[in-house]
Amino acid sequence: MELSGLALVTGAGQGIGRSIALRLLRAGATVMALGRNGGKLAGLSEEAGVPQDRVFEAECDIGNLSVLRQYLDSAENAHGPLRYHVAAAGILRPVSLLTSSEEDIREVIEINFTATLLALREVALRMIAGGAGGSIVTIGSNSGTTPRMGLGSYPASKAGIGHATRSLGLELAQHGIRANVVAPGTTDTPMLASGATSYAAEPERLIKGDPDLWRLGIPLGRVAAPEDVADLTLFLLSDLARHITMETLVIDGGATLGAR
Repeated sequence: MELSGLALVTGAGQGIGRSIALRLLRAGATVMALGRNGGKLAGLSEEAGVPQDRVFEAECDIGNLSVLRQYLDSAENAHGPLRYHVAAAGILRPVSLLTSSEEDIREVIEINFTATLLALREVALRMIAGGAGGSIVTIGSNSGTTPRMGLGSYPASKAGIGHATRSLGLELAQHGIRANVVAPGTTDTPMLASGATSYAAEPERLIKGDPDLWRLGIPLGRVAAPEDVADLTLFLLSDLARHITMETLVIDGGATLGAR
């Protein structure tokens, strides 16, 4: 699968976002990689094996729309209209909803839903103005389709942004712009390691299921790699998925048993 044109990837500093940025670079896209920690964005072109001028790296909190617009202006002036967007920025506060602090609940909803939606709207308006269509993928979560324990307001934030993405897809279809959601399950990322403290010591608990914690196991018998999510994202962005929009594709090794 090949891509050409400018792609924006948020949350590109680590985990799924970084793997997606690398995958898009290797597929031929020019990538604008944004993250809250600029130091983690370094080395993308070298790791992908592409020229440095194919990567636009910038530290940016997606909640800061004025800064995001400045970076998008610079990237589009240099590389042409935005064609692809992957919304991969997000945070997790792994605690029961009953004991979540008000601050944690608000922060997760602000970043995973509100800031992400405002960035999606900005991207959509630019794609409409560009007149060449486009494709958007939001990274959701299987916890946004099936209830999970101990994840605070994270599942609600992912359910919300998933539905908003599909609604956006309906409004954008007339402009030749597709919008879909990729909903990973348990994936081997720094966010998982920092939140699920038992994972590193006892990965079998996630794979086989834990009635007291995760409840669901993973029938395919392994935790997903970020590259698994990146490959599915590339497919949805590409012309191979040209007749797919407003869909949520769950990639969790069967953990949610196909429930929607």
